Amino acid sequence: MSGTFVGMPGFPPATQPAFPKAAREAVNNPVLRGNLRHATHTIRAKRAKAVAEVSDWAALREAGKQIKDHTLRHLDRYLVQLEESVTAAGGTVHWAADADEANRIVAALVRETGESEVVKVKSMATQEIGLNEALEAEGIRAYETDLAELIVQLGHDRPSHILVPAIHRNRGEIRDIFRREMGEWGRPAPEGLTDTPAELAEAARLHLREKFLRAKVGISGANFMVAETGTLVVVESEGNGRMCLTLPETLISVVGIEKIVPTWRDLEVFLQTLPRSSTAERMNPYTSTWTGTTDGDGPRTFHLVLLDNGRTDTLADEVGRQALRCIRCSACLNVCPVYERAGGHAYGSVYPGPIGAILSPQLRGTASEIDASLPYASSLCGACYEVCPVAIDIPEVLVHLRERVVEGGEAVRGGNKVLLKPAKGHAAERAAMRAARWAFSHPAALRTGQRLASRSRRLHPRTLPGPGRAWTGTRDLPAVPAEPFRDWWQRTGGGEDGAK
Repeated sequence: MSGTFVGMPGFPPATQPAFPKAAREAVNNPVLRGNLRHATHTIRAKRAKAVAEVSDWAALREAGKQIKDHTLRHLDRYLVQLEESVTAAGGTVHWAADADEANRIVAALVRETGESEVVKVKSMATQEIGLNEALEAEGIRAYETDLAELIVQLGHDRPSHILVPAIHRNRGEIRDIFRREMGEWGRPAPEGLTDTPAELAEAARLHLREKFLRAKVGISGANFMVAETGTLVVVESEGNGRMCLTLPETLISVVGIEKIVPTWRDLEVFLQTLPRSSTAERMNPYTSTWTGTTDGDGPRTFHLVLLDNGRTDTLADEVGRQALRCIRCSACLNVCPVYERAGGHAYGSVYPGPIGAILSPQLRGTASEIDASLPYASSLCGACYEVCPVAIDIPEVLVHLRERVVEGGEAVRGGNKVLLKPAKGHAAERAAMRAARWAFSHPAALRTGQRLASRSRRLHPRTLPGPGRAWTGTRDLPAVPAEPFRDWWQRTGGGEDGAK
C-alpha cells in the first residue's frame, strides 16, 4: 500500500487512466447513464425541497463556513484539546501521518483482540487508505454493513458516489449480486429473491444480522468530532452504524483531522445542513454519539486514529484549503452535469465528483496522470458552489489547481515546500496563456488583434485545427462580432447614441 493511496481500492493512482479516457468509456454505457440520471435527479429534487423549508438556510451556510474556517485556522489547538478529552473519557488516541501508518495501527489493534473479523460502518476515510485491503493482507476480513457498501463489496466493485456508493447499480443488478455472492460471505440470499426494494433490504438485513451478533470488533469513521468533550458523531439512515458502534467489545474509529468542530453548539449547525444536503431529510434517522467508554454500555475499549494523509499539506494552500471544509454531503455530485454523465469511477478516487476533483489532487499531489486531469473534470458551471452547505468555491479551486498543473510552482508535500514541475502535455496551453498575458498587457496590440479578427471573421473556420479539435468537437466556436467592444463604445459614446 502506498502512503499516499487515496484512490480506488486496489487501484493505485499511477495505474488509473486520465479522466477523459475513463469518462469516454463511461458515457458510452447507456445503462450506467440511465442509472445515474435517475438517481441524481431524484436526490437533487428532494434536496431542493428540503432546503426550501428552512428560512435561514443562507445564514446556516455562512455559519458552517465560518465555523470550519475558524477550526482550520486553529486546528493544532483543537486537535490537542480533542486528544485530551478523548483520553479523559477512557479512549486512546493514535496519530497517523499517512495511509500506511493508519493501516498498521488498525491492523495491530485488531490482532491484539485475537479476532480475525470486523464489522464496519460506512467510512470514506477507511476507503481512502485502503483499509479493507490492508486488513485482508493481515488475514483479517472486514464486512461492510451499509447497504450500498455491502452491494459494492459483494459485487467486487468500487464505490462511485460519496453518499450512495452503489448508485451505478439498478435493482436487477443488485438482485443478481445478492443471489450470486451472499452465500460466499455468510447467510445466502433467500430463495426466489426478486428485485423489489423491500425484499432486497430484508435479504441484506438477514445477511448482516449474524455479522452484528458475532463480531467483537467494530470499525468506523465519524462525521464530526467535538473537541470540548471528545465526542464522536456518526449520522446514518439505516441503523447499521448504531449496531456497529454499540455491540462490539472494541471500537476503532479512523477519522480525518479536519472533522473537528470546537463545541456542541457548533455541531448544531451541521446537524441541520448535513441531512438536508445529503439525504434530503430534516434530520438523520440515526444520530449516534459516543464519548470514550462507559461501564456496562457499549464497547469496553475505544481507539481513535487521527488521520493526516495529506491534509496538513492541503491546509498550507490558502486557496485550496477550503476543500477541507467538506462535510461529505455529496450535494455537489448530484447537480454536476459531468458526474451525471461520467459517474464516479472515472475520477479514480474514493472522492468522486466536483469535491473529488479538488480534494484528491491536493491530498495525493498532481504527479500522476489521473490527478493532473481531475481539475479539468468540470465545466466550471458553478452549480456545485451554489449547493455546497459550507460554501466551498469549487470552481475557484479548480482553476487554481489547473494553474498548478500547467505552470508548476511552489506547493507543500509531506510537510516540506517543494517546487512542482509542470505536468506533461500542457505545453500548448502554457504558450497560449503566456500569449494571452502578453496581449492583455499591451493594449495597442490587443486592439489591433481584435480589429483584425473582426475584419477577417468571414474566413474563420467552424472548428479549430490540431489539438483544438478536441475542444470544438463538442462545442461551437464562438462567432467574432462585427467590431470590437472598444470600437463600439467609442463610436456610440457608451451606447448613448444608440439610445437616442
